[in-house]
Amino acid sequence: MTTAPTARRRARTTASLVSLGALLATSATVLTAAPATAAETLLSQGKTATASSTEGAAYAASAAVDGDLTGTRWASQWSDDQWFQVDLGASADISRVVLNWEGAYGKAYAIQLSDNGTDWRTAGSVTAGDGGTDELAVSGAGRYVRLQGITRATGYGYSLWEFRVYGNGGTTQPEPGGAVRVTGSQGNWQLTVGGQPYTVKGLTWGPAMADAPRYMPDLRSMGVNTVRTWGTDASSKPLLDAAAANGLKVMNGFWLQPGGGPGSGGCVNYVTDTAYKNTMLTEFAKWVDTYKSHPATLMWNVGNESVLGLQNCYGGTELEAQRNAYTTFVNDVAKKIHSIDPDHPVTSTDAWTGAWPYYKRNAPDLDLYSMNAYGDVCGVRRDWIDGGYDKPYIITETGNAGEWEVPDDVNGIPDEPTDVQKAEGYTKAWNCVTGHQGVALGATMFHYGLEHDFGGVWFNLLPDGLKRLSYYAVKKAYAGSTAGDNTPPVITNMTVTPASAAPAGREFTVRADIRDPDGDPVTPKIYLSGNYANGDKRLIDAQYRSLGNNTFAVTAPEKLGVWKVYVQAEDGRGNAGIETKSVKVVAPPVSGTNIALNRPATASSAQASYGDCPCPASNAFDGNAGTRWASDWSDPQWIQVDLGSAKPIRTVQLVWDPAYAKSYEVQVSDDGNTWRTIHTTTTGNGDIDTVETATTARYVKLRLTARGTGWGYSLHEFGVYA
Repeated sequence: MTTAPTARRRARTTASLVSLGALLATSATVLTAAPATAAETLLSQGKTATASSTEGAAYAASAAVDGDLTGTRWASQWSDDQWFQVDLGASADISRVVLNWEGAYGKAYAIQLSDNGTDWRTAGSVTAGDGGTDELAVSGAGRYVRLQGITRATGYGYSLWEFRVYGNGGTTQPEPGGAVRVTGSQGNWQLTVGGQPYTVKGLTWGPAMADAPRYMPDLRSMGVNTVRTWGTDASSKPLLDAAAANGLKVMNGFWLQPGGGPGSGGCVNYVTDTAYKNTMLTEFAKWVDTYKSHPATLMWNVGNESVLGLQNCYGGTELEAQRNAYTTFVNDVAKKIHSIDPDHPVTSTDAWTGAWPYYKRNAPDLDLYSMNAYGDVCGVRRDWIDGGYDKPYIITETGNAGEWEVPDDVNGIPDEPTDVQKAEGYTKAWNCVTGHQGVALGATMFHYGLEHDFGGVWFNLLPDGLKRLSYYAVKKAYAGSTAGDNTPPVITNMTVTPASAAPAGREFTVRADIRDPDGDPVTPKIYLSGNYANGDKRLIDAQYRSLGNNTFAVTAPEKLGVWKVYVQAEDGRGNAGIETKSVKVVAPPVSGTNIALNRPATASSAQASYGDCPCPASNAFDGNAGTRWASDWSDPQWIQVDLGSAKPIRTVQLVWDPAYAKSYEVQVSDDGNTWRTIHTTTTGNGDIDTVETATTARYVKLRLTARGTGWGYSLHEFGVYA
């Protein structure tokens, strides 16, 4: 009722129980007043409330149990047969229910009690309600108390300023399975487990589910109490079992396309694809029912970064429609989960606070929001305040800054933070989370992972099982101390020389200052990653030799492009320091003059319009490693250059694109008709080929007979040197 007229906002308070009796005189069942007792207390305030519907995010069910009689309210959609209920957290003897109606009140309704939130018994009903304040005497016990609307008194829905349940907890019992609740009111929320306060001190989970028994004791030693997953299925049980055995909880994730934010695939049409949505709803419900009673279950997390990821699938007004449809579907999932499992909250994660307005508008049944935030994690608090949100949140991924948040280095790629900076990032992130008291309910920081690759070194706390400074920063944040721990070597002042002109196949120099805080002997290792050069994220052993004083001569790869160089220092105690810099690998210089530079060139074929093409033969002779010649995708092919006159030739250098030749011949000619072969190979592997010769000719030709890939042949440069 966002536009309800002022005249509807009356607040008539029933003068006495006598007038209340008159009100109920025409009811099907009369609820008689019970005398007040000293033991009677307000049981409902701040407890978990749910409803059949809301008119909007500003009118959530929680507003009717927040203690604010005039400022906040629950409002349903504009139809009959709506309900509102509160979970008292434990069974209690109920003595009174007080309903403070807004102008949109119920003419006929029932008050119902339940022990399990599913099976209801009617404690009384009203058939001639007139709004204002209704105070009803109730005799019975139950954990759940519900208003079941039957007939509205106005054309609007049902709306309550406050729904208050009074009684005593004489039959109080522990919440089933340590039920998890989001309790409190605006800006003063709290997560509870089994009625006890719970701050999420978590990590995202990386190892195989089956390996959970091996790693859970380590997580416990770090002070971690929660792990987060992105998918939940039959494989989740070992993780849940191991978590429970070690006193940890699990945030069970459900994956929805296009998850993972920028670059992710799986473009679902959330406006029209009901089959996908129904399939996911059925699948998620299956696993909620399977694990709802597992002692490790903390909450359910629906989707990951899909509001952001939809921009890879749609644009303009269609993107807006898809984002609204997606978050509406998330709400459908939340309602379904609540119907199966009323004892665990439901949240949804995205990668930017710009997603929250969609959740606020379309997903009122979420119990809390979740956000992945790295370098700008402290900005989440500001955005939450500026957005006027009325739900708490959890930070589900955070830590050091990501690729997308750091400046580029001298070679034009993201400048990865140092180990020291990464550790500081985790400390800062946790301080930002705990600094937003009453709203940020904790974090599952990223990432308890073992991968020893490009992404693993950037984000994992223990790549290849080796603990880093970030590991100990998280432990200090969660456990409060790292006293007595043996900590990793610290690497500083790493340099690569030359950083932007390392000749392929030749040596460049790497140096770093390495110290171990505990005085342990340190073993340095050098690795390379071709992530930016060829898309291979693996770390491969570099070929290198020590020059002393933590200085190394490293052999550059044959593949041109920007590579990452890693210095990894291990202390033999399970710890490692890792630093990385980039190096740009270029074609090795050739002595002499490139007499083919910008000379007339011809070829058997050339790609006209594929990828970065047109790619004419002249591109191989322009001195620019960023351009290329590319042939048709067939054998054989050829490319040749006219030097203008017969000239002495000492070296031919071929700089291949990934589409290289496995078999080819280098030929020369004096007249362009009669050719003689000066080099032949059937084992070409691309990258850089340097052919030394001693001949004189006007024309130089490459005769290509077998491709190394399914594409054609492609050369960045074809140099002929005198």
